[in-house]
Amino acid sequence: MNKAENEVGVVSNTRRIVLKSGIATVLASMAGGLSPLANASKPAEEQARGTVGDKPIVPEAFVYTELQISVPFGKAPWQTVNRHLMRQPGLLNKTWLAGAGNDSLGGFYAFDSIENAQRFVTDYFPTEAKNLGAAQTTRIFDAVVVEEASRDLGSPYFGIAPTQNPGAFVYTEVQVSVPFDKAPWRKRNPVLKQQPGLLAKTWLSGLHTHTLGGIDVFDSVEHARRFALEDFPKTAKRLNAAFYTRVFDANITERASRQMRSPYYV
Repeated sequence: MNKAENEVGVVSNTRRIVLKSGIATVLASMAGGLSPLANASKPAEEQARGTVGDKPIVPEAFVYTELQISVPFGKAPWQTVNRHLMRQPGLLNKTWLAGAGNDSLGGFYAFDSIENAQRFVTDYFPTEAKNLGAAQTTRIFDAVVVEEASRDLGSPYFGIAPTQNPGAFVYTEVQVSVPFDKAPWRKRNPVLKQQPGLLAKTWLSGLHTHTLGGIDVFDSVEHARRFALEDFPKTAKRLNAAFYTRVFDANITERASRQMRSPYYV
């Protein structure tokens, strides 16, 4: 992103964003041990995800997306998509998501506002998914209410520097309705800090729904699968709730995510 484009995004609103990519258009043209979190408490230097002066913009909304499509990431035109994304006003960052085992395409986006996140999921993204002929999943989460809990688990969205590059991401969401200020995250966080291979977690609180979830970062796909298949189902069972999990390979999306200023990479 050049200086002029960055300034446009910053001036538009220092705490809010719009994401509009050309993803469907370009896709349619295609024929063990304790967690490192025990030491993950150093403040991050300025993250390249949009700044005001020398201070990073803290997101106010997160968006999760996933397309019901199977495209090996090496064949996905992410460079073209990224160029579209980087021209959009107010973009903070995107972390690309590539489904482990099914090659789905998706992303985890940081927005500077709930309003711009809503515009993205109700206007732009459904249109692009329709153009592609693919069913789609989108979720909006309130980033403000989860800041304290996420900082405690080393979330790079709130100023905690990553200690190593991610090997995998796990997306989770539980079908409950619990306002985050009443969620038992203070009891859950110490348990998560002992989870093998966990590098960081960003808590998620569903807009309007108050569902609980997270983007959990692991050092390997193996540890991520273990968490998604063995540990998290036990947590959901204790809540007597249905749940949603997805495992993504962070290694194959590193270059694309770095280009979109993902805060997860050293």
